Amino acid sequence: MIFIDSNVPMYLVGAAHPNKDRAVVALTQLARDGERFVTDVEVYQEILHRYTAIQRPDAIDAAFMSLDGIADDVLTFGMAEIRSARALLASVDSLSARDALHVAVMRKAGVTRILSFDDGFDSLPGIERLK
Repeated sequence: MIFIDSNVPMYLVGAAHPNKDRAVVALTQLARDGERFVTDVEVYQEILHRYTAIQRPDAIDAAFMSLDGIADDVLTFGMAEIRSARALLASVDSLSARDALHVAVMRKAGVTRILSFDDGFDSLPGIERLK
């Protein structure tokens, strides 16, 4: 099982970029290998936030449709994951709050691999970032 980070669907629907091609190749190969993909509700929130912040609300639907087409399941979280994310932030300097929450959700679900172009995940033991 592989967690899909928000930057993957955003690269897929965005303008030409080297990471767009990398995302297509990685997803194609992983799907060919029979991998299952998951994400969490916070990834959708990140898409909403980013495209609203850069005044591109027109891109939200395309990114949502892309993620909907990739993810086999959308994970949720509660206070236990929020507290776990808080503990991660206290122990890992280079981790963002959003990434800490993703990791807490991943750990609860037993997911150890993430497809992401965010190197903030590289400092976490037990998490393998695919790129």
